[in-house]
Amino acid sequence: MAGDIVPIELGLTEGNLFTLWAPRWREGDDEWEAFLGLDEDLYALDTVAELAAFVRGDDDNDLADHPAWETIKQLQADELVPDDRHSYDLIGVPELAAEDPRAEVVAELEDALEIVRIIGEVCELSPITKFFTGNPILGAVTVGTDNFAGREGVDLWVRIGRIIAKGWDDVIDALDAVVSRPKVDADAVEEAEEELAAAASAEDEDEPEDDDAIDDEAAEDDADEDDDEEDDLVDEDDFWANVGIDPIRIFTDDGEYLTLRCYLGDDPLFLGAKGKIFGFGSERALTRFLADNKDHDLAKLSTFADVRSAAETAEIEYQVLPENVYSLEGIDEDILDGPRRIDSRQLDLAVELLTDAADYAGIDTVGEELASTTPLGWFVDYAINPDPKRLAPSGPFDNEAEVWRALVNDFQDRLTKRG
Repeated sequence: MAGDIVPIELGLTEGNLFTLWAPRWREGDDEWEAFLGLDEDLYALDTVAELAAFVRGDDDNDLADHPAWETIKQLQADELVPDDRHSYDLIGVPELAAEDPRAEVVAELEDALEIVRIIGEVCELSPITKFFTGNPILGAVTVGTDNFAGREGVDLWVRIGRIIAKGWDDVIDALDAVVSRPKVDADAVEEAEEELAAAASAEDEDEPEDDDAIDDEAAEDDADEDDDEEDDLVDEDDFWANVGIDPIRIFTDDGEYLTLRCYLGDDPLFLGAKGKIFGFGSERALTRFLADNKDHDLAKLSTFADVRSAAETAEIEYQVLPENVYSLEGIDEDILDGPRRIDSRQLDLAVELLTDAADYAGIDTVGEELASTTPLGWFVDYAINPDPKRLAPSGPFDNEAEVWRALVNDFQDRLTKRG
């Protein structure tokens, strides 16, 4: 599974610029991280509309080979607006470091330093890499406010502020030098601007300000009922929704597997037996198994007869929804780099899979190791639900990575390849 491509906003000397960042993703044994750009240039646009226009019309850039690139090209312009978490006021970093070390200040500073450090690594900007390697004290901001309590903590915060005040101009100069504004098609920019305006107008309409709001809401309710009826019609044609079973796809270091899962109440039930999950390397192998076998736990479902009938006639397809795609690849290595570098969505889904599989097998180990009182549980919870007011886990994270690796290995032992 690849990570997402994320729109980001960078506050630099020439103003707020917009670009794209692809956090680390893997292709086979190779690991990559990139920004929108080409060769030595980091592409940044003055507006979101220009960013959208460029993305739709240019495949000659460093992100064009990313697995999510085609998805990014299909987004509406308003979906390329960076959220608050990915908007970085880099010019204001010295002023930020001069404030009191409140939780929100430390978190914002950590985010700004981290994105700059990543840009420096990806774009091979020696002034930036020297700034960070020569000032390891900057790493103190990665553990929240705990380092800045008391007199010694205040002294540490002041020292960090002085380092930033002294060296940040060189950092900004290096960033300014690598930024390039690519050409964009004027008509495509105009189209994107219209999309942004339409999205803003629709948002305004969702906030009624007069007495007509009640009538508008009633009309919207009627429309929603019509939509629900249409959704019901769609659901009637959804084979897997009707039988209450989901096809799921699992990526591990050992390969790719297709299997089935459902829930009886809150209890997960997999295509498997005696706590082992049957995984298949192809749709054909899974279909053949479903048609010929009843010796598994899904066979007891009242709707499984429909699944078997469809498999017997080969009239069955496996459309796996994005929320049912799980990748366990490389998470143990990502944990070593800390909770703010990990793909939180990939981790969240992986936790769901491991937890479901353990519940299915009647094993308590996963729940015990992921409890919030354990180092790994604290790490996972912070990575999935970051909060600047909470104390961040501090490295090194070798133990957390080792425990996670053990949980995944145990899961893989119970994932039995069939067909």
